Amino acid sequence: MIARTLLALWALALVLGPPRAGSAADGLHLVLTPSQKPTDLLATGEEFGKVLAGLIGMPVRVTVASDYAAVIEALRNRTADLAFVHPGGYVLASREAKAVIVARNLWHGKSSFTSRIYVRKGSGITALEELRGKTIAFIDPASSSGYIYPMVLLIERGLVKNRDPKTFFREVVFAGSHDAGMRALLNGHVDSLASFDMAREQYLTDPAERERIVYVAETPPIPEAGIAARGGLDPTIFAKVREALLQIRAPAHAALLKRLYEIDGFAPADDRDYDPVRAAIELLGVRPR
Repeated sequence: MIARTLLALWALALVLGPPRAGSAADGLHLVLTPSQKPTDLLATGEEFGKVLAGLIGMPVRVTVASDYAAVIEALRNRTADLAFVHPGGYVLASREAKAVIVARNLWHGKSSFTSRIYVRKGSGITALEELRGKTIAFIDPASSSGYIYPMVLLIERGLVKNRDPKTFFREVVFAGSHDAGMRALLNGHVDSLASFDMAREQYLTDPAERERIVYVAETPPIPEAGIAARGGLDPTIFAKVREALLQIRAPAHAALLKRLYEIDGFAPADDRDYDPVRAAIELLGVRPR
């Protein structure tokens, strides 16, 4: 019985042939980084997937990863073909999953941004050094603006020792998303927050709330995030996706892009653009969880 079963499976394998790495005959799977509320992000992501599908001529399925590390894992195990990645996530994905950047986001007309360390205006804290013994919310250990770059800043200022933020801060938490981190700071759950330079404007729509948040430090520029493809994706499909992404821009798609990640569109990207992020990651010894 076992022999007959094995023979049947062998015959079926001959008919089907070997698995085709890089094939996307059933469509593409795009994974989103969960930098905002997952339910809202998924609805917008699915709309974006339909636009992309129309341009490349094949279905695009969209899901939201559980966390930043899950995005890298999906690219590594090839359950995802494409993923929206933040800069640190791309560097880790290129190293751990052989991912390749397809296109780079344009955000507020720029292809770079910074990280800031925010505090409440009424706290009396006016300098980074005054946060010693206080609490901070980072976003995720793999987040460029929410951990990697601010940690490098703290190390270079001589405030954090041995790559351990608890050598400076009394308590360290990870908010999981930028909007959750901003709310935690605003509501007094933490004394400070590491997030990107437009987080206050993006997540606090009430001008009175914005006035309550200021920043005490800012990092050098960080290259913008973008969409990466898993290693081994068919080069023809890769080229189609890149061409399509460069067509998704204002005015036709302005509202969709703003709802998705507050971006303006996409620009050509090269792996070398992320060498400064690689250097920061190496300094911190960041690894996917």
